Parts: sequence; structure tokens; C-alpha cells
Amino acid sequence: MTRAYVTETGSGSAEGERSGSRVRRLLDGWKGDPGIWRRGLVLAGLAVLIALVMLVHAQIPNRIGNLGSLTETFLPWLGLFVPVLLGLALWRRSATALIALVLPAVVWLNFFGGLLTDKESKGGNLVVATHNVNADNPDPAGTARELIASGADVLALEELPGSSVDAYAKALGGTYPHHSVQGTVGLWSRFPLSDAEPVDIKMGWTRAMRATVSTPAGQVKVYVAHMPSVRVKLSAGFTARQRDASADALGDAIASEPLKKVVLLGDLNGTMNDRALNNITSQMRSTQGAAGNGFGFTWPASFPMARIDQIMVKGVEPKSSWTLGRTASDHLPIAARLKV
Repeated sequence: MTRAYVTETGSGSAEGERSGSRVRRLLDGWKGDPGIWRRGLVLAGLAVLIALVMLVHAQIPNRIGNLGSLTETFLPWLGLFVPVLLGLALWRRSATALIALVLPAVVWLNFFGGLLTDKESKGGNLVVATHNVNADNPDPAGTARELIASGADVLALEELPGSSVDAYAKALGGTYPHHSVQGTVGLWSRFPLSDAEPVDIKMGWTRAMRATVSTPAGQVKVYVAHMPSVRVKLSAGFTARQRDASADALGDAIASEPLKKVVLLGDLNGTMNDRALNNITSQMRSTQGAAGNGFGFTWPASFPMARIDQIMVKGVEPKSSWTLGRTASDHLPIAARLKV
């Protein structure tokens, strides 16, 4: 004899009843409790403060330890305070804190919500990649293999020690027949290079270059740059003065570039939110912001917390942007597909 078993679903299910009961118990526990408005005032104040920091970050002065730039470097991470404060507000049963939390949540989503969506589109005829390979990299050949696997047509390397240039040139030569190394930065390409030369970024030695890449779709001027490092010190704050001056010099060089199609590849030691890079970011687009998926953090490689390695374009359309797998460096490499 065959029996049919029917499982009830919907509002009549036991699971639905249990869920509804939990919600009703929570609401019943808050009813008639005048303390829900008095409790959690400190939490509410913290929520408003976080929102204000995000809203007025551009007005935080850099005169004291470059505090403004430091805040802007890690600005997205302020969003982590929202779920933490939410949990505390529920634990404290504070309606005031819960309402106040709406403000930082809305501000964060307005600033960074667009980065959570995949903006990749089809098409493109040029793949570029960049990587700070780390001067102490113990495996140049392995790093080169990882970068070749990205399928990049044009590849930029930063922090190239003189002792490793030949190793990288040998490992990359079979895929990229054209290359130029200027100081501690280099450019490798499947397509012919011309007019390769250093770019003065006011450091006293060469950490930036440019070259014309003759792609099948036309000439593109490619800049490679490694901005001076920044440090966070208790005695001096966020020391970035030399980086800031170099960023201004690089921005001036790009602004005076006669070619209309320009790509910047490199380790800028700064994020797109950092005002110190305004002379660059005001005239170029970040491929990650325009065509990436997520924040694309690149440093430190062991636990990425900031995207300080950048691919930026002017006169070129970004189609896709992504972070590559880890190498023996302390940075993650990045790549982008462009339409020239």
C-alpha cells in the first residue's frame, strides 16, 4: 500500500512559527521599556562620529602627522564598526543606538557600495598588469611565471633590484620580446616599445618611466611608477611628504603628455581616496573603480588591507580589472583588460 507524505510549507510551517515566535518575543521584551531610548547613548554617539569621519574626511588636516591621508587610506574599513555597534545595540536593547546606526550605514554604502558590484563588461583588446615584485623576492623565475599566466600583453614591474634584472629578463623574454628597464622599474611588452625614458618624480634616482607601446589598435603611452614609501610612526604619524611631492610631479608629467591614450601602472603607495594623489586621480580613472569587482586590496599580500597598487587610464576604456594570485612578493599583482 502506497502512502503519500505531504510536507506543509509557508506560514503554517513549524519553522515559520518558531521564527515568528522569536521575533514576537524580542518585540514583546522591548515593549513598555522606557530604557530603550536612554540606553546606548555612547553607542549612538560613536555611530554618529564614524559617519562624520567618513563625510568630512577631506577636511581632516594633514598638518599633524598626515592624519587626513592616514584616515583616507583605510577609510573603507570604518564600515566594520557598523555590524559591531549593531550587535552591541541589540545586546543593550537600545533603540537610540539602532536608529543612529542608520547614518554610518547609509554613508558607507554611498561611498563604497558601488565597489561591491561586478562592473566587468565584455570586449577589450589590451591586457595590462603591474606588480611590485619586492627587492628581496627569492623567486624571480616563479614570480615571472605567475605574471605570464595572467595573459598580460603589457607588464610593469616595480622595485626591481639590479641583481635580479637579468633573471626577470630571462624568464619573461620568451613571452615579451620588447622591454625596457629604467632604474628600479621596468616594462615588458608583446608589442614594440619606443621612446622609453625615465620620468623625474623628484626622488634623486629613477623610480618612474614612460614608453610608447605600439599596439595593433594604436599607440598608447604607458607610465610605470613606484612612489616613495610611507610609514606610520608614533612619533611622527603618517610620514608621506616625499610620496606626496612625487605624486604631484608624476601628475604634472601625465598632464603634459601629448599622446591622448595614457595608462599608468605601478605602486603608488596610496589609495584612490588619498588626497595626496589628487594631481593624478583628478585626470585619470581607476580600472578597479570603473570595471572591477570588490575593493581589490593588494597590500600586504598576507592579509590585504589597502589597494596601493594601481592601474589608471586616460583616453582608454577599462573593461575589467582584477587582482592576481600571490607570488613571493609582499604585494599582490593586478591586471586589467582595456579597450584602446
